[in-house]
Amino acid sequence: MRLIDILATASANTFRSKLRTALTIIAIFIGAFTLTLTNGLGSGISSYIDKQVNNLGAKDVLLIRAANSAGSSSSSDAPKKYDPNKKVAAIGGFGESVTVLTDNDVTKIKKTAGIKSVQPSRNVSPDYIKGVSADKYQVAVSQFISGSNLDLAAGRAVDNNATANEAIIPVTYVSSLGYANSQAAIGKLATIGITDGFGQQHSVTATIVGVQQRTLAGGGNMITNPALLNSLYTEQEIGLPKAATNSYQLVSAKFDSHYSDSQITALKATLKQDGYNAQTVEDQIGTFKQVISGIIAVLDAFAVIALLAASFGIINTLLMSVQERTKEIGLMKAMGMSGGRIFLLFSTEAVILGFWGSFIGVVVAEVVGRIADHIVSTGFLKDLVGLQLLAFPLQSVVTIIVLVMVIAFVAGTLPAYRAARQNPIDSLRYE
Repeated sequence: MRLIDILATASANTFRSKLRTALTIIAIFIGAFTLTLTNGLGSGISSYIDKQVNNLGAKDVLLIRAANSAGSSSSSDAPKKYDPNKKVAAIGGFGESVTVLTDNDVTKIKKTAGIKSVQPSRNVSPDYIKGVSADKYQVAVSQFISGSNLDLAAGRAVDNNATANEAIIPVTYVSSLGYANSQAAIGKLATIGITDGFGQQHSVTATIVGVQQRTLAGGGNMITNPALLNSLYTEQEIGLPKAATNSYQLVSAKFDSHYSDSQITALKATLKQDGYNAQTVEDQIGTFKQVISGIIAVLDAFAVIALLAASFGIINTLLMSVQERTKEIGLMKAMGMSGGRIFLLFSTEAVILGFWGSFIGVVVAEVVGRIADHIVSTGFLKDLVGLQLLAFPLQSVVTIIVLVMVIAFVAGTLPAYRAARQNPIDSLRYE
């Protein structure tokens, strides 16, 4: 019997007992359906997180802070010795403080081998932002990191080399500041209020050059160029002692974009030896990705359990088929069909069951996934522009179908082996 004949015969035999075959395919379908959805969820979220990495910072940038705390509220920790070369700042109401970076640290980081440029980020706390409406709104600011690829609803990124004050506002601020839409805000002036060391409030104006979409971080900060940040800092430091100025809790440093993972690790290790804690944006968001991956792995485990349960259905279906076709097997052997061909025939039947169960499961999962994705993207997750909650890459779909077919083949080996080992004389005598 040729291979094409074996395939045709196996296809016909698979659907001899339609009810039994249908129940087996349904069992396989459940596992394939679940596995496709969980993989789609993982692919969709991972893809969105990768996009957000660009919103949070460039991939060739290290965010550098002082590595050690200067104090702790824990009674088990001994106090640290005073170092006149280090400055500390309180960070809350629990007796904690951290070492901040100074101009000396910036100079030291610049000299580190592998660092191309350094951009210190000043700590600025504005009081409000005001647009064309009469209302004022609280706002937090962050400096634009060169090389970041922001997801903008309108406009452009700020120019870090410009002398004029430029800002990117979050899309959630557009209507509150009195603009009809994101595009209408571009080119308009915003007023930022900030209080100095004497308690006097000053105002700084900036041109809105861009509007940023919502990110994983929520509504987002107002993003400034160095000119605007320095303008705000200049007003804020009036009346403050010199010791309270020129300190930074964060410094961003660019390195060679062609660096390998091992080179980046070595660079971070060098900075750690010098007393600094350096992280890439992917390092910072890595914990979130690990949590998502863990959840997807648990869901995948349930899907695999369902597939293993379905494999017992395949075994049962084929064992019953072998028993019902005992005389037929004996006749095939008597006509010269080898045990290997019979084994292949029943194994092919198992693979066909696996194919139809997985194929239907994948198709239904994609349909359900796209409906669910539409519902959430137009519902409670509508503000997360660009989010595709469930994605179904072709490679992933094909892998699931092949995996299920392999599981079905393995499950069918026992019945196929039993059929191949039958004695033709005893089979022909079977009642």
